[in-house]
Order: sequence, then C-alpha cells, then structure tokens
Amino acid sequence: MQTAWEVIFYRVPAVPVVKTIIDEAQRFGISPWWEVDDLIFDIELYSQNSNLLSLSKSEQEGLLHGAQLYRDCLQLCGRGIASTRTLADIMQRAGVRDVCVIENALDGETLKIADRLLQSAPHSSAEKTDIVIVYGSGTRTHDKDFVECAVGLAEAMEAEPRLKLRIIGELTLPEAFEQFGARVEYLEGRDYAGYMAVLAAADLTIAPLEPSIFNDAKSNIKFLEAAILTVPSVCSPCDTFREIVAEGRNGFLADSAMEWRDALLALARDPALRTRIGTQAREDVLERYRPEAIARNQAAQYFPPPPRPDRDDRLRVMAVNIFFVPRSFGGATLVAEEMARHLSKDHADVAIFTTCSHVNGLFSSSVRYEVEGMQVVASPLSMHIDPVGGLDNPRCTAQFVSWLHAYRPDVVHFHSVQGLGIGMLQACVEQRVPFVVTLHDAWWLCERQFMVKANGRYCFQRQIDLKVCRSCMPGALHLEMRRDMMKAVLQEAALLLSPSESHRALYLANGFGPDKVKVNRNGFSWPKKARGVRQSDAPLRFGFVGGQEAVKGFPLMREAFETLERDDWELVLIDNTINLGYASMDVSGWKVKGKISIQPAYGDATRDAFFESIDVLVFPSQWMESYGLTVREALARDVWVISTAPGGQAEDIVDGVNGTLIPLDGRVEPLKSAVEALLDRQDMFHAYTNPLKDGLPTFEGQAEELALFLGSVVTKGKG
Repeated sequence: MQTAWEVIFYRVPAVPVVKTIIDEAQRFGISPWWEVDDLIFDIELYSQNSNLLSLSKSEQEGLLHGAQLYRDCLQLCGRGIASTRTLADIMQRAGVRDVCVIENALDGETLKIADRLLQSAPHSSAEKTDIVIVYGSGTRTHDKDFVECAVGLAEAMEAEPRLKLRIIGELTLPEAFEQFGARVEYLEGRDYAGYMAVLAAADLTIAPLEPSIFNDAKSNIKFLEAAILTVPSVCSPCDTFREIVAEGRNGFLADSAMEWRDALLALARDPALRTRIGTQAREDVLERYRPEAIARNQAAQYFPPPPRPDRDDRLRVMAVNIFFVPRSFGGATLVAEEMARHLSKDHADVAIFTTCSHVNGLFSSSVRYEVEGMQVVASPLSMHIDPVGGLDNPRCTAQFVSWLHAYRPDVVHFHSVQGLGIGMLQACVEQRVPFVVTLHDAWWLCERQFMVKANGRYCFQRQIDLKVCRSCMPGALHLEMRRDMMKAVLQEAALLLSPSESHRALYLANGFGPDKVKVNRNGFSWPKKARGVRQSDAPLRFGFVGGQEAVKGFPLMREAFETLERDDWELVLIDNTINLGYASMDVSGWKVKGKISIQPAYGDATRDAFFESIDVLVFPSQWMESYGLTVREALARDVWVISTAPGGQAEDIVDGVNGTLIPLDGRVEPLKSAVEALLDRQDMFHAYTNPLKDGLPTFEGQAEELALFLGSVVTKGKG
C-alpha cells in the first residue's frame, strides 16, 4: 500500500487492524474503496434472508453482528465497489455516494480448468440413457432456494424417466423426491476443480433462487461456471441472471413450476438444443466475463492508468541513501538530504528511498512518509549491518522496485547503499531507468569501506590488490566475487560522481574511465552569522567530530592529548550516536591536564554554536577521505584545521595559511607537535579569519551542477 495509487478493502469488517490500515491509506491522501459481491453489510435486509433460518441462533447472531462491522468498514472507506446493480443501490442507501459496479469476472484458473475439462471429455449431444441435472448446493442454507424449482423439477422427472438429479453438498429435499429413489444422487462437497469436473459431466444444471433483494444482489456465478463448460442452465429470474441470460438463446429463466418443468423437459429431450444453448452460453460469457473484458469494459472506467504528472520540464529524480530524515547519520547522509532539498526546491521533483527502524506491528513492511514535500519510502533495517549480507538485500530491492514503478523517475541517484544492497542498481538496469552513483567512500572497492586494516591503519593501496586484501581479511572467501559484482554494476551506471579529485583518482586507478567519473564537490552549511571575537584569556579550544573509530583517528586523539604537559586547552568531542539513543564515547579513563567535554551531534540549529565554541578542528582521519565535510564547515567559520594529508579532506587547506597538514602515517608525534605549535601561538586566534574561504563550495552550487549531470544522463538516454 505504501506505493499504491488505489486501495481496495475486499469484504473486510471494521476490526481495529483494518481501521488502522484505512487511516494509513487516508494519510497518503488515498480514498479507499470497499468491495463486496454479497449482501452482507445491511442488517435489516440481511436478516430477511430466509436461508438464515436453517442456522443456529448463535450462527445467526454472529452473521448479523458481522454485517454491522462490514457496514462500518464501507462507510469508513467512503467509496464502494459492487458486483451487481442491486448491491450498488444498497451501498448508496447506506450513505456512500461514490459507488461503481464491476461484475465478477471469470478468473484465469477457472478458465484453465474449464478448457482442460472440455478437451479431456467433450460434451456429447447423442441420445443418452440418462440425462443428468447437477445442482451445486454446498451448504444447507440453500434449502429455501431449492423450493423455487422443486415442483417443476419433480414434474419433469416424472414426465421424463431419463432425468437424474445429482446434488453436490448438503440439501434437504421435499418428500416428493423420495419416489425417484436412485435417480437422486448426493455427492459430498469437494474442491473447486472437483466441483467443476462434476458439473462438466452434467447435461444441464439449475440455479434456483428465492425471490428476495438478498438474492437479487448475488452475482450470476452459477450460470457462468456452467456456461464455460457448455452446460445449459435453467435459472431463477433474479436481477443478475436477467443481465446475461437470453431466453431460449443461451439459457432459460423459470419463475413458475410450469416454466421450470417445460424448460427442463425441452433441454432433456432435445440434444441439439442442449448443444446450441451451451455453445452460445460459453461464447456470450467469454465475451463479457473474461478477466480482460471486465478489466477493459468495466474496471478501466473507474481505475484508469494514473496520468504522468505535469512536470513543467522538471526532472523526476529518485534519491537513494541508507539514512534520511528523521534517521540522519553521517556526512554522506547530510549531503544526500541537502541535495534532495535543493533539487526539489529549484531543479526537480524528488522522491526518496531509504531505511527506517523496525516499527512494532509492521514487521518488514516499508513505511511511507513526507519530508518537506518529498515522498519518502523507508525499508526497515537494523543499524548493525552484516558486511556480506549488506551487499544484497532482496527484500529492500523488492520494495525499491515497487517504489520505482509507482514514482517512475527519469533517473535514480544512489548515495550510500550498504545494507540496502546493489540489487537496486541491477533493478534499474532491468527496468531501463538510468542511474548515477555518488561515490561517498571506498565501499565499492573495499570490504572495510575506508581502506583501513584491522589494526586501524590505512592500507595505502591505490590500485586494489586482492592479495593484500586477503591478508587484511584472511577469512573472507568472497572478495573476488565482491569485486566483480561491484565493478559490473558500477559500469552500468550512466555516471559516477566523486566529491573530490583525490577520491576520483582512486576510482580511476581501479579501472573506471575519466569520462565515467566526474567531480561534484560537496557543499556544506555555511555560517548564518559572523564569528565573534575570541576572549584573549580563554584556553585554546579544540574540537573533534568523527566517532571513536581508529579510522577517524580517535585513538591518536587520546594519545596526543594525554601526552600534553600543559593545561591551557579544552577539547570538545562530538558523539554522533547520542542522537540515536546511546553513547559510544567514554573518556572517564583519559589522563589529561586540560578539560574534555562530550556533546551530541550538531544540526542546523546548533552548528554555528559548536564551531563558535572551538578555535581548532582536529581531523586526524587515517585514510584518504573522499571529502571531509566537517573540515569545510570549520574553514568557512574561520576555524583553523589540523588535518591529515593527502586526501579529499586536505584539498581546501593550505599548510600554514588556514590549517596545519600532518602526514597520514598513523603516528602520534606529528599530531602532538601540531597541537603544541598552536598552543604556543594562541594569540593568532584572537581575530583570525580564513583568507581562502571564498573558494569553498556551497550546497547551492553542488545542486546546480548535480542537476546538470542528472539532466545530461536523461537527455543522453532519450537520444
């Protein structure tokens, strides 16, 4: 339902779980339909059904209680689908104005059964010793219906000794039928194919119904079943039988005992008439009641294909990232969110596919919601992702494909998809939807994602050698297959985007052509106000944003600051996981002379305040970062940056001008020396401004360039 245009509740009562689903449909702006093919939703009319008298009092009470729940569900939905005109009229009398009639079609399986039976035992029109009439009763609730034909049928059997009555299911016959002895046969109920086989062996069939509004509301299924087997029928003149039965042409309608007798005798005594009536009935029924015919001539009037949206020449983009608002986590997610916002505002219609936490009661169902006018479909996924299992996720892929079919984008923009899996990219290939991948990190090349060995040290590979990878991950037997899968699916991308030249060079070194990989520099959130003047007597304030992993240099931070012999400094650590409900940093065991504090991840409202609270950002990442968003945020706010180099994190830093570059070698000494050098020059920070910040990128510029890239992909595909 998350990706549906319409929702139909078929024959369901308004129990609490159904009410919840109706509320969910209405949350999407969908007015649901309630459909039924039987008069089960009107207590007054339902109670007039005399067949109920054959049931126990408790059974009657249960059915009537259910009728009220069905009525409630119809009224909650507000739109009705009826299988007959009579049902539609009663729905409207219940206060539902929007009602349509879509007759019951013959389903494909029933048609297959009929064709198979006709091929294996074609109906014979030759003179026969016995003329078999089949009546499908099913349950004892049809006793009253059978009375309609009983007198005429008994008279016909008296007049024609060859007539035999074969009853399927339960039925209490009037005493008049005792005289026929073995000419009346009871068969136990059976599955549908078995029922159809018995019907196919009949010479004719009957469909008596007591005259009532309840029976007028019924569909004409008994006539349809017999007709597709070329078995002629005699039916009561209820509304739906009159819709299809043409007297003497494709069947007979009988209202009185005489009409029942005469119709049955005519068919029993004239093999040619049976053949003609049965053949014509099949032809008429197939023309009107095949699924394709009902879909084309009836359902399509109310459920036309959804129109393509009026685009105003705007791109239609689907963005995919493992996290998205409100489950935001990490720099890649920030970029994905900002690009979606800016594209949606100025360049394109944007939808999102992402993940969410498991919702109680929804199991593995996706969840659809809206963020700033953008429709989002989220697939439940744990925060803890198995690295191998995260390569492919059939459930997520299926939900993505459903959203792909519903939204129908011109192009899909993939960000970080570990956990969601690469099956989504292959699905785009199969659906012929062009896609672009932003390479936020080295996940496509490295099982560890950041090319860092188990000991936390950068592996320094440029052209990936799986022999080196196997020494890093000796138990991994799938590395060659992983490499081949990743390369194959990335080669299918229309374009690969890198946030920096340094990161682009990594992918070029691993077999991707320069025309395939382009740079789309990440923007970031610029300050909303100018930086205040630092107090001259305040200690030098350092900040660290990156988590406690070795790849981000957290162990180096501890070692460097624990070895400082002075106390004129403060260190603020940002713990991103606090916003997710738990803390991952613990500095209770640190032995330092300065002051350390831990804060949750900042957002739009607190970003400026965080950088205002520090003078130096320490960014000792232990791999060649693809970009380094935090570095740019600091540089734009006149915060000095100590950063490792080379890598994308260092591309906007000029050593000694707006930051300090230290080697990416895992040693603590360069970091300690850089910190001490700044502590010795604290006066430089009293009125410091970054002279190079005008050359930094913006989200607006990134989005504008991204829109051009995406547009070129779509144009190329159409060409």
